[in-house]
Amino acid sequence: MDKRRQEIEAKRAKLAELRKARADRQRGEVERRNELAAGPSASKKDVDDLVNALVGGRSGLDSGELTPSSSMPGTPSVGRHISLPGIVSGISPRSGSGRASRQSDFAERLSAEGSVAVPGSSNAATDNVIERSMTPRTLPVLVDIEQELFEYPQKERVIYNKEVQTTSVETEPSADYEAEIRQRIAKEKEIELERVAREKELDEESVKLDQEIEQEIRELSEEERASILAAPEFLEFVEQSSKIVQRALNDGYDYIRDYTVDAESGGDDSEGKRVKRVCEFWDERYGKNRSITDIDWSPKYPELSVASYNKNSAALNEPDGIVAVWNLHMLERPEFIFHSQSDVLSVTFSPFHANLIFGGTYSGQILLWDTRSKHLPVLKTPLSASGHTHPVYAMQMVGTQNAHNLITSSTDGTVCSWLVDMLAQPQETLELVHAGHNKTAEVSITTLDFPDNETTTFWVGTEEGNVYQANRYDRAGAKAGLNQYDVYKGHAGPVMGMHFHPLVGPVDFSDLFLTSSVDWTVKLWRAKSLQKPSTTPHTISPVYSFDEADDYVYDVKWHPAHPAMFGTVDGSGKFDLWNLNTDTEVPVVSTTVGTGRAINKLQWDRKEGRRAALGGSDGRLYIYDIGDMALPRESEWTDMQKTIASIAGSGQANGSAESDATRIVAGR
Repeated sequence: MDKRRQEIEAKRAKLAELRKARADRQRGEVERRNELAAGPSASKKDVDDLVNALVGGRSGLDSGELTPSSSMPGTPSVGRHISLPGIVSGISPRSGSGRASRQSDFAERLSAEGSVAVPGSSNAATDNVIERSMTPRTLPVLVDIEQELFEYPQKERVIYNKEVQTTSVETEPSADYEAEIRQRIAKEKEIELERVAREKELDEESVKLDQEIEQEIRELSEEERASILAAPEFLEFVEQSSKIVQRALNDGYDYIRDYTVDAESGGDDSEGKRVKRVCEFWDERYGKNRSITDIDWSPKYPELSVASYNKNSAALNEPDGIVAVWNLHMLERPEFIFHSQSDVLSVTFSPFHANLIFGGTYSGQILLWDTRSKHLPVLKTPLSASGHTHPVYAMQMVGTQNAHNLITSSTDGTVCSWLVDMLAQPQETLELVHAGHNKTAEVSITTLDFPDNETTTFWVGTEEGNVYQANRYDRAGAKAGLNQYDVYKGHAGPVMGMHFHPLVGPVDFSDLFLTSSVDWTVKLWRAKSLQKPSTTPHTISPVYSFDEADDYVYDVKWHPAHPAMFGTVDGSGKFDLWNLNTDTEVPVVSTTVGTGRAINKLQWDRKEGRRAALGGSDGRLYIYDIGDMALPRESEWTDMQKTIASIAGSGQANGSAESDATRIVAGR
């Protein structure tokens, strides 16, 4: 294909050169003809100048009232009307000569004006004019007759003068001049023949090239068209180029904005709102009849977010699980789409490899997709007893760039640790069991989280509503597995979300964590110090309970930059923003997202925390901006310390800090 295209381009270039050469030759021919046309006129002027120089004495005769014919005897003037006295024949009765009569009558007619120049009886070889003085006389009554006289053929007269007799004039061209003329004519004929031959050759070459180009660029048949449109290279080209165009078209900048107009007249509709929606990601091909089960932000590209989707029961031919990577600069369709044979319940970007995406499925498989690859996973765990065989609702990457593991948990109480490049079998496996359970000892894990800077100890939320602490390895005073003694009891339903306070700012609040549950509450907890493990069963109650919600609270997340701020999403479609330094009873901002369908997941962006991604049960991914509320003041950390001390003090005063009988409930 490329070789044929190059041949066509070479032929087109050759055709253009031939056409340019023809145009140059035609332009040169026109210039040469113009020069030849200008040459003879110049030579003719030279001949006229020579003749005027030779017969210059006659020039005076051509410019006066009298012509040379009037000085000749018996020659009438052309187109003149002469008044003759008395006789119709035009001859004076006093003169036997016509010439004398004409001269005398002419002299008499002009005698009234004094002396006149009359060509008298001058020598025929001279052109001198003689001054005569005419005497007036009495004229008889004459009859004027106007008669037009025609000019007779003029007889050739040879006039001799000194200049003519002494100047040698060559009247016939020389032999050299004739030869030069013949040579020039022959050369012009040769040039003309060559030009005609070249033009003929150029026309033939042009026609030949046009035919070859037409043969090369012919109209494709339907079969050829279909094969080209179905080619993987063509599809990949269209996919990549259309993404670039859509990113450019989705740029929110107003290119025709008029800065001369008053700013108040063009205000934003969301101006004055503390939380505003940035965009909504939705593609009917992938999101129809599906719900978002988990979301995450890219650690490297702040405009990319990923969402996992469950099964579309109405479409049997579509993959059960979908993972879509969305771009803030391309709203109409996802940047990448990945498929799974089972519902994808959890998803996360690898914080150390921007191209890798991990997913946990309903079947228990752990899948790894690569954005540089196609739709299918590049690695996946086997469906065997060595890994998960129950739904994986929670996963988290822990460690550093050079030593990190993927920690996953399933509802049968199994926690596995995986190496990123080897998913054939887990590196470690933990069975979390608790002896205090009635029917079964296993703990059904619904959510999992690690505190910042912690890689071995983690907390899990369960379907029974309790929160447990567990260790990956044996450590001083504690064995690997579930801590049997410390039970964080407070929720009356399954724990849906859990998040530890991020380790940012001058004050360390990393021992605080939040949980949300289907019991319509969000609870604040303080993790028990790992330095003093319990040796007897011990129940830990929440520090505070936020009971403002009117539906299931599906997720809760601390703000990544503001120490006292966190967000919650619930089953009524509300996105609540809390600031503990401002109010502990009601959220500072409550926003209804989309159509009011349940919001399943919440995730803050990793950079500044200005944007929040909200995953809806309607399959739509919403992006909200909280504006300047994401920027904490310097006093926020000390204010948070005071707030926590106040909350804990009121709880201890009521005797409920370490008791599961009572709870600190935010008043309504």
